[in-house]
Amino acid sequence: MRGGSSPYHGRVRAARPAPPREETVPRHPLPQRVRPVQMLRALHAEPGLAALLGDWAHGDAVIGIRPARVLGADEDPFAALGSADDDPPTVARAAPPSAGGSRHDLCALDRPCAEPPAADPARFGGGWLGYLGYQLSRRLESLPPAPPHSGGLPEHHLARYDHVLVHDSAADRWFCESLPGADPARVAATIAAVERVLGAGPASSSGAAAPRSYRCGPFEAAVTGAAHAEAVRGALAHIRDGDIFQANICRELTAAFDGDPLDLFCAGYERLRPRFAGFLRVPGGAVASLSPELYLRRTGTAVLTSPIKGTAPADTDPRELHASAKNRAENVMIVDLMRNDLSRACVPGSVLSPAVPRVEPHTGVHHLVADVHGTLRPGFDDAALLRSTFPPGSCTGAPKIRATEIINELETTARGVYTGGIGYVSPAAGLAMNVAIRTFEFSGSTVRLGVGGGIVADSDPDGEAFETLVKAAPLLDAVGARFGAELAREWREHTGKAREAPPAPVITGRPDVSRGIFTTMLVRSGRPEQLERHLARLRESARVCWGRELPDALGEQIVRRAAALDGPRRLRVTAVPDAAQLRIECTHALLNPPGAAPPDDPWLLVPLVVPGGWGGHKWADRRALDGAPGPWSPVCDPLLVDRDGSVLETGRASVFAVFDGAVVTPPADGRILPGTMRERVLGVLRAAGYEVRERSFTLGQCWDATEVFVTNALRGARPVGEIRDVGRWATGPVTRHVQRLLADPVRSAG
Repeated sequence: MRGGSSPYHGRVRAARPAPPREETVPRHPLPQRVRPVQMLRALHAEPGLAALLGDWAHGDAVIGIRPARVLGADEDPFAALGSADDDPPTVARAAPPSAGGSRHDLCALDRPCAEPPAADPARFGGGWLGYLGYQLSRRLESLPPAPPHSGGLPEHHLARYDHVLVHDSAADRWFCESLPGADPARVAATIAAVERVLGAGPASSSGAAAPRSYRCGPFEAAVTGAAHAEAVRGALAHIRDGDIFQANICRELTAAFDGDPLDLFCAGYERLRPRFAGFLRVPGGAVASLSPELYLRRTGTAVLTSPIKGTAPADTDPRELHASAKNRAENVMIVDLMRNDLSRACVPGSVLSPAVPRVEPHTGVHHLVADVHGTLRPGFDDAALLRSTFPPGSCTGAPKIRATEIINELETTARGVYTGGIGYVSPAAGLAMNVAIRTFEFSGSTVRLGVGGGIVADSDPDGEAFETLVKAAPLLDAVGARFGAELAREWREHTGKAREAPPAPVITGRPDVSRGIFTTMLVRSGRPEQLERHLARLRESARVCWGRELPDALGEQIVRRAAALDGPRRLRVTAVPDAAQLRIECTHALLNPPGAAPPDDPWLLVPLVVPGGWGGHKWADRRALDGAPGPWSPVCDPLLVDRDGSVLETGRASVFAVFDGAVVTPPADGRILPGTMRERVLGVLRAAGYEVRERSFTLGQCWDATEVFVTNALRGARPVGEIRDVGRWATGPVTRHVQRLLADPVRSAG
């Protein structure tokens, strides 16, 4: 595709070989046997947290904390990664580009390049972990100005770890490995940190390793699908004019985010298991990469790149992708580009690639993947290798420099970490970096996700816009996020249907009837609210379950008990079957205890499959529900659904949704509790003239609801802000109207 006269060539200087180095990597076994995600969660508060999970090196996880050094923003990251020693590298003075836009010198000008050491076949030890952002290309080429930035992360982030935690998946063991010369006190401090958060036992784990909740808003795009299609048409015009053969055109999706980005990363990794996942805490935010693509791997002098180009949805026949002329053209061009890139740092004649690519499944799609191999030239270091090939060719185009210029012309927001590289350079393990796609970037209270695709002569602009959603959809599903209204509309326009929610956990345990039944009522100003409704339901359940009657004086006892209570209280009455009668137990507690989550916040509902529902009685035994993934709180509750996806109720409330102005709630058909507040709300809605329907609806149909709310005896009506993996809603007019009706003692009486 590009020959020796490529404008990408720079002057490559031979380098004196580095002095011999001691490559023995000390390794200290740890007794803890926990999964990499558990270890990562446990260390979430440690400074400088960095993790690489998947197919990286000598195991399935490398985790670093408390780095020995963090590269400054004004330092040259390429020079740092080519450094032969532990001293700060001299910043390379780059030669000015030639009239053809030539690449800067590939080796630092103030010192010789260090020949990379041979990789240790069984050790990692430590090294630089971090990312090289896409805009570093401006340090290598003379490029037009980039479009405006929307994020706040630095252009690069590299931290040097003189020791790391390595998980050997084959042995299911953790080791603390260190580089020669590492400070023993620092190594001991890391081992002590692991013992502190996990304990010293072989099977220990603690609450610090448990999943924590986060909230991710709906994702919208910086440009519409129509605008992205127009940018694709611009790239096609350049292709028709012979300016380029291919360009990768992207758009940025953004959403509000609240919580720790690490928890989103862990959720996505556990769901998707990508080959080259990485998490980094960086100044001003974090990076969570779920990338399937290898940008570079150097093991000794062997170099490998595995570009991905060519995409089809996962539900299509992979043979169609392999036979697609358009997708094969994308792949062939980029393979040729990467061959050319590697040829400038590899031994002549050593760069080889297969005749045809292979199809691999990745993150909800099929991809065409090809390997390109080479042998690093004697005297060349990792800085030379990176300068020869950065940014990854699969996310730029061909010819590379001109495609990069066109990208700056057509895209509306500057790329950040996205389409750069994330990974490591280790004196023991070598080099490995992913292509930073499928990558979430966090800064402030916003998360960003870049998506794009390669444009060739027969690309369809509208199809390319939809492909960005095909790539984003499984990622959002995996982390419990969704498309916003505009992107959801784009999806429906291409597919003719709303996206279905992903599967929810299944609870098969049933309540122990012998533990009894109960009801909970609100006591305000010394009076139990809706007492008769609560007693009627409790009485009916006692008859159906055990054929027994409640004590005649129970109502009077409850009234006397409530009169002695001050402030808003929750009063629980439990009926337990005894030898020959029902034993009645009454307990009470503050409605809003100190330190509890704000009860007036919108609720978060987490789908949970309960086959056949929890039934029409309020069982005292809730162990199966309370033991389900949570944690549950005053504003977070399981949303019970049947196996067919039918919405039933929450663990503590009835569910209402608004579809086209009609208020819909699941029918009381024996699968749900006939809530006292549900009955009351149905009455006030009908009295107010609303169209009310008691019918089934599914999680997937919730995409089309304009608002969702829940009701129970203690909280009245509360808005639902989010159903995880399904959607998010603002508090709507129907919800607010119901709240006002319930607050009116005349309108809500009965």
